[in-house]
Amino acid sequence: MSHQLTKDFLHEIRSRIANDDSSWLKEEVLHLHYADIAEILDELSNEEAKYVYYLVEDEDLQADILMELDEEVRDRFISSLSTKEIADQLENLDSDDAADILADLSKEQIHEVISQMEDDDAAEDIVDLLNYAEDTAGGLMQKEFFQAHVEWTVRRALIELRKQAEDVEKVYNIFVVNESDQLVGVLSLKRLLFADTKTTIEELYQSKNIIKVKTSDTAEEVARIMEKYDLVSIPVVDYQNKLVGRITLDDVVDFIREEADKDFKMATGISEASDGSASLWKAGFSRLPWLIIAMIGGTIGAKVIAGFEVGISKIPALAFFIPLITAMGGNVGVQSSAIVVQAIAKGDIGLKRVFPRLAREAGIGLMNGLILSALIFGVAFLFSSVELAIVVSLSLLTVIVFAATFGTLFPIILHRYRVDPALAIGPFVTTLNDIIGLFIYFSIGMLLFNL
Repeated sequence: MSHQLTKDFLHEIRSRIANDDSSWLKEEVLHLHYADIAEILDELSNEEAKYVYYLVEDEDLQADILMELDEEVRDRFISSLSTKEIADQLENLDSDDAADILADLSKEQIHEVISQMEDDDAAEDIVDLLNYAEDTAGGLMQKEFFQAHVEWTVRRALIELRKQAEDVEKVYNIFVVNESDQLVGVLSLKRLLFADTKTTIEELYQSKNIIKVKTSDTAEEVARIMEKYDLVSIPVVDYQNKLVGRITLDDVVDFIREEADKDFKMATGISEASDGSASLWKAGFSRLPWLIIAMIGGTIGAKVIAGFEVGISKIPALAFFIPLITAMGGNVGVQSSAIVVQAIAKGDIGLKRVFPRLAREAGIGLMNGLILSALIFGVAFLFSSVELAIVVSLSLLTVIVFAATFGTLFPIILHRYRVDPALAIGPFVTTLNDIIGLFIYFSIGMLLFNL
């Protein structure tokens, strides 16, 4: 049963901390699930959180709580520790989690922390992981996993796996390697446990259709493969096919959540520096470039309108529908871009699918454009005249088809040149659609009114 954190309970915890009532805290707080304890620490001040955290006597529980903390709270907590204290905490973490924490520190701090770690093997694993980019399989993987050599008997494998179990928290399967530590297959724990102890691993493991990734593969590719084959863990090999780590489902889920959050911020014109932990000035200036882009786009749009000033002065009713044209173009463009960006994220768009996708979105734009143009024709006719109704409806149809096509093509082009296509959902598409939509609208208006 999940624990519900209430204001009264949180107030009681703060009161007990102030009175140094460690026995009550151990009995009422530390018996909870580590996720519930982390939720409580998220609501406390840094000093209060440290007080409760250090009451935890189980090192594994400490590690679970630390990684469950809100990222902002965890960063603040870690920054308040000495390098020796950080080193002690890293000893209890999985190598990938420890590397993630160290990656946020300065090079000098990283060197100091690593030098103060007592477990040389753990320190070596962490240093190795720091060499990989965070958005690759190498950056996602952990160095703790079960492995068995192909020539071992089941008896020896069980003995060796008991030793390995000290470092491996979650067991999903066993990776089988040869004498050169190259991955040759996968063995389920169930099959190992039910086998005769004299049987060799070579007789048990599966060597066909091994699903694996290389250290250089992108995190997106890892997520796609694990989703396709419904995996909870996947082995990671180097270019010599040597087994170097594994990636578990929880790490992939964390990556997907972070990417979704980043894409959302990018699509709305907010950079990574603009989160709640940033200072007022830093948050403000991080958003400024996007606002400048929008302002420049608005200025160009105003210039487009100024270029048709004579026509507008003769047909003032043309100005009434400017908000409609810009709004519809921006909305349609963002819709098409969002669909394409989602498809790119899933790996559903290759070179062969570009034109079918383009044709599909243009077709949807044409269908919606015809319907909306028919509706706006009636509105514009009642508003002014048949001539204006024709201009507005024809312009709206053209703008919608263009916006749908452009909104589809732009993220594909960005993806082709290795630029995050989520940029397409933000100010770029809406700004460009506004400018081009206005130009289309007034050009059609001037042409049909013979101005």
